[in-house]
Amino acid sequence: MSTSVAYFASNFLGKTVIDKAGKPLGVLHDLVMSRGERLPHISSLIVKLGKSMTSIPWAGVDLFNVFVIAVDLDRVDVEPYDPSEEGKILVRRDILDKQIVDVEGARLVRVNDLKIEGCLDALCVTAVDTGVRGLARRLKQERVWNFLTGIFRRQLPHNEISWQFVQPLDDKMTSLSLTVTRDKLDDMHPADLAEIIAQLPHDEAEKMLLSLNTETAGETLAEMEPEVGGRLLSRMEKEHASDILEEMAPDEAADVLGDLPDDTAKELLDLMDTEDAEKVQELLEHEEDTAGGLMINEFIALPPSMSAEAALGQVRAKALDMEMIYYVYVLDEALKPLGVTSLREILGAKPLESLQQIMIENFKTVNTDTPADDVLEVVEKYGLWAVPVLDKEGVMVGVVTADDVLTHSLRFALRWKRFRAKRRF
Repeated sequence: MSTSVAYFASNFLGKTVIDKAGKPLGVLHDLVMSRGERLPHISSLIVKLGKSMTSIPWAGVDLFNVFVIAVDLDRVDVEPYDPSEEGKILVRRDILDKQIVDVEGARLVRVNDLKIEGCLDALCVTAVDTGVRGLARRLKQERVWNFLTGIFRRQLPHNEISWQFVQPLDDKMTSLSLTVTRDKLDDMHPADLAEIIAQLPHDEAEKMLLSLNTETAGETLAEMEPEVGGRLLSRMEKEHASDILEEMAPDEAADVLGDLPDDTAKELLDLMDTEDAEKVQELLEHEEDTAGGLMINEFIALPPSMSAEAALGQVRAKALDMEMIYYVYVLDEALKPLGVTSLREILGAKPLESLQQIMIENFKTVNTDTPADDVLEVVEKYGLWAVPVLDKEGVMVGVVTADDVLTHSLRFALRWKRFRAKRRF
């Protein structure tokens, strides 16, 4: 059997396949790919004649190049190909036009072609082509595009990703989706991952999210629209979904659970750590468009008699367990706020000065049922990073951060814009 040195899948797909006597057997419809030790290799050809398709093992191939594809049917068993058969990866069906995560560009790129090369007695897949040249080749217009770009003294760029940097999200490779290695995904910014996953079909989005460690998955879900995150969680195994929720800030987890059916949300809450679940459940009891629905119930609260030095120690002890520390709140024994101070003021105070001496007593608060628009107005008017939230008894139960209320308002504005656009039609 003779193989080409280096070609692309599109060079062969659609070409006539002949037997050793030169009789046409049909056209090459697809290539079956199998996992190898280092590189995947072509294990059989799918040949189509009319409406019927047959599978010819690679061992029966005599010639395979851009000029001739010839097989010896006497050497192998030829079987009818069943498209519904599971466990096989087909180049045209499962790889071409699928998407790969480009880590450097933090975006999705499409597989336009596959580079294949002869290696020993096999034909190996060595790279994926994600560029315009690959697309032109698929359309059988590479010469035309080369001519047009040559007029401007330019060349079609080569955009190839070596297969060693590509791996399937699915270990079984039953429905191949391609991505870079898992450790590189974990190093990407959650906002970039969220944007990429949101562009994927549901099945592929779920696989990509499952390929991340739970901490990164939680951070990524937090960057998504709650309804998108909720939809992904609802498709996962409940135990894994609850693990991801535990990695999220309580307010972010509550946003996602709030978009799920009540029975599904309850099931996930029951699987979560008790303390985490209680924090999330508390937030779910408030309306979404209120301070209670927007607040986070993790904040630093200290007594007025505590020294600045001791307060700084408390901040250090809790810093890693909190998403962000904006202010330190001074509460009485009934958990009602007496004042507020900042880290800057604590750091600048004398070590033994008490919080009561350095706190600001005249500060703004909102109630759990305060509308989101009113919270935004308070934050904007007084230049606050966060505003305390009080319940009906005046007990401090959380804080609404400036970025959370602003994000909420922007989401609402975008939804309203989309709604009005639909109404025009």
